[in-house]
Amino acid sequence: MNQTRVFLIFAWLMVATLLWMEWGKWKTAQDHPATPVAAATTTPAADAGGSGVPSTEGLATTPSPGTAAATTAPANSAAAAPAAASTQVTVTTDTLKLVIDGSKVLRAQLLQYPQSRDPGAPPVELFNQNPAQLYTAGLAWTSQGSAAPGPGAVFRPEQPQRDYVLASGQDSLRIPFVWEGNGVRIVRTFTITRGAYLVGVSDQVTNTGSAPWTAVIYRQLERTPPPPVKGGITNPHAFSLVGAAWRTASGAYERRKFGDDYLEDGKLNQDMKGGWIAMLEHHFLSAWVPDPQQPALVSLDERTVGGVRRYLVSETGPSLTVAPGQTGTTDARLWVGPKLVKAIKASGIPGLDSAVDYSRFAPLAVIGSGLFWILSHLHDLLGNWGWSIIGLVVVVKLVLFPLSSAQYKSMAKMRKFQPRMQQLKERYGEDRAKLQQAMMELYKKEKINPMGGCLPILVQMPIFLCLYWVLNESVELRQAPWILWIHDLTARDPYFILPVLNVLVMWLTQKLSPTTGMDPTQAKMMQFMPLIFGATMAFFPSGLVLYWVTNGSLGLLQQWWMGRVHGQPSLGKPESDKPDKTVRK
Repeated sequence: MNQTRVFLIFAWLMVATLLWMEWGKWKTAQDHPATPVAAATTTPAADAGGSGVPSTEGLATTPSPGTAAATTAPANSAAAAPAAASTQVTVTTDTLKLVIDGSKVLRAQLLQYPQSRDPGAPPVELFNQNPAQLYTAGLAWTSQGSAAPGPGAVFRPEQPQRDYVLASGQDSLRIPFVWEGNGVRIVRTFTITRGAYLVGVSDQVTNTGSAPWTAVIYRQLERTPPPPVKGGITNPHAFSLVGAAWRTASGAYERRKFGDDYLEDGKLNQDMKGGWIAMLEHHFLSAWVPDPQQPALVSLDERTVGGVRRYLVSETGPSLTVAPGQTGTTDARLWVGPKLVKAIKASGIPGLDSAVDYSRFAPLAVIGSGLFWILSHLHDLLGNWGWSIIGLVVVVKLVLFPLSSAQYKSMAKMRKFQPRMQQLKERYGEDRAKLQQAMMELYKKEKINPMGGCLPILVQMPIFLCLYWVLNESVELRQAPWILWIHDLTARDPYFILPVLNVLVMWLTQKLSPTTGMDPTQAKMMQFMPLIFGATMAFFPSGLVLYWVTNGSLGLLQQWWMGRVHGQPSLGKPESDKPDKTVRK
């Protein structure tokens, strides 16, 4: 098998895989159209027995001593608005700007991540209270017989200050809120640290009453689905998971995509210890991380408010009992920010780096993690993600050099016996069985491996696909420049310079590859392959095209050198089709 055929196999495998992925996404949309569910189907958040997933709707707007209903009566909204506004606190650090009311994080802006590269572009906003795009993180208590700050309970700021700004030289901010009822006082403290996207949330319960106080805490993420992303296989957003994820008690990473089948496998109700719950989107995530030593129950739910569907994931537990005159505490952490691999690993949260979703298939995810590990270390050395991608190509080429060398040797041997193979075709004509038998005898006699050129391509295929996911998922590359005209490696080349170079490299590779014995129809089709494949890659992220151009250029250089070593004709020089007289008719 010559280099041209190997390249054809590789090109079509990649295109077929990407088209299959796009077809799957399209079919899912066709089978499950995103139509609003009628408001009458709203599911109650919790019943009197505490079953179901409590809702964060109405937190700090409808005072309630216990577990409240999921929805808030419209008549109470206007009256509660001034009180709700008076309990809101704005916190600004070097990384985050949060609006908190004690029960929920109402708004979260990522100050170091603008929405676009345009001057003055607003920062990316995760949590917000826009009903059509609602996204929030909340927590509350539920109790069978004790007064507890359930949904709608008002936590008031302990201090009169409403705006907190992390000052120069200050490492962290602590914002305490207080709830009191029937001899129970709960101080909820939010702690935000410089340079971090992890918010500490601690509830300290003091029982000044005469009877034991028992309640269960639950934490929840709730959001409406974001607008559908268009752009097909060339848009990095199109294949990123938008949905809920969690880590099970066994350490497994599981996820559910938003859609009509969100609850198809049930509401989960799965025990968890040492895990977390999260909501994911392209490049960013939010996650509740309870105390790893305390058990919890993970649940999923969905409901409809005002004709808009909302998806929920929650963790319930542990149950806390505080004797009269005693104090109890429960802690958790809230991640709200980008999918920064190093920062996530530094936080010490087991398995949260799995949220950087390189692939749904575990082996490919491992390859993707390894590729990013190499890429990040190259970035530490080179200081530029574009040059790091080029360095990654060099590393991959060096690792695969033994396979590539075997490939070119196999090609050289196949090229040597092409005239004899052509004579066998002429001898046996349309008798396929005898032709195959004669070919196998020739391979066996001359010790030729006809699949020798395929092995490197089979190894490179998963690497290329994993790199596609790595470049798509890595927020580190978001809006990262390379040189000159490339200002964002996750966006397409604005002037199509890299795609044109890609076409040129492919054309030169094709000219350097032998065509002896190739079917005329196949040869004509191959002439258009550089243009077709180049046009396909034109709208892919420039970082991926940069990888492909570099990989192709090094492959071209390697093929030229190995061709000289093994006697391949020079570029543009036709190979002789003179028959080998060792095969007699």
